[in-house]
Amino acid sequence: MKVKEIIVLLEELSPLSYSEDFDNTGLLVGDANATVSGILVTLDTLEKVVDEAIEKNCNLIVSFHPIIFSGLKKITGKTYVERVVQKAIKHDIAIFSNHTALDNSWNGVNAMICEKLGLKNRTVLIPQNETIKKLITFVPSKDAEKVRNALFAVGAGNIGNYENCSFNIEGKGSFKGNENSNPVIGKKGKLHFEEETQIGITFAKHLQNAILKSLFETHPYEEVAYEITTLENQNQHVGIGMIGEFEKAIVEKEFLKFLKKTMKTDCVRHSALLQKSIKRVAVLGGSGSFAIEAAKKAGADAFISADFKYHDFFKAENTVLLADIGHYESEQYTKELLHSFLKKKITNFAVLLSQTNTNPISYL
Repeated sequence: MKVKEIIVLLEELSPLSYSEDFDNTGLLVGDANATVSGILVTLDTLEKVVDEAIEKNCNLIVSFHPIIFSGLKKITGKTYVERVVQKAIKHDIAIFSNHTALDNSWNGVNAMICEKLGLKNRTVLIPQNETIKKLITFVPSKDAEKVRNALFAVGAGNIGNYENCSFNIEGKGSFKGNENSNPVIGKKGKLHFEEETQIGITFAKHLQNAILKSLFETHPYEEVAYEITTLENQNQHVGIGMIGEFEKAIVEKEFLKFLKKTMKTDCVRHSALLQKSIKRVAVLGGSGSFAIEAAKKAGADAFISADFKYHDFFKAENTVLLADIGHYESEQYTKELLHSFLKKKITNFAVLLSQTNTNPISYL
């Protein structure tokens, strides 16, 4: 398989179109057309990770965090970022990152935290805006079923727990082809009326290219009439953070002990105890102080994330228990997620889980 084919597989899990605007995701180093000898999965791409890839004959590193986050003006080896890029290029190793695309995935970073903690009835904490689009097209009535089914086959018409959703209106369309036209129905230069079906169907924005390809391949007209609009509806399965529930409420201190053990952290920084049980829990892997208000609004008893500053803890305001478990610790299981996903998809060469601990923080 080529690098670009691995990327297509990874986009099934976390479409890059859902990356945050500030992020730098996708293929960061290397040739998309290179043949893959092996894949090394890691949370961060450090020099010792590249060394591990060389040793294990892996020429593709799938890294959750992007090694290149902002622009590089020089590559002289003065910083760890520059040295990683230099070594990867020297040894023909490609580096791919899906970072916030995986953060916003329904089966991504936060789903993994929920799974480890045993949280049920999960929903997205902060849905991403403008991720749902709507296609309207006009098809000869006799061809409507064929076009509709083709659109369903590539993922159009999925709404929450329902699929194959569309709305259809029967009507009469008109057209007159000019001298350069080649009409399938009617004759050029003559006004023609045709019994048509207006098909209205929604789809996730990352599917747009596949939707249009399917439409153009199955629609009988030489010139396909269609409209695409972006909807303000909230997507139930795309967004950052998650909120779920324990089957039974847990006493605060027991919850914190359980959290520390399950997330394998040496330190849980938390806000004042509220003397109440914990049942409804919001999670957000990585830096999550921006989501404190969303967690409170969602009725969370506790909010688990990382990188809270001193003043962030005041925002708890005796309504929610804030728990900072550490950036690395909150995302540590992401490697397992990516490794497991790729292992199920690829059987003809090695997909390895990096054994390098990339956590830059130590505790006394």
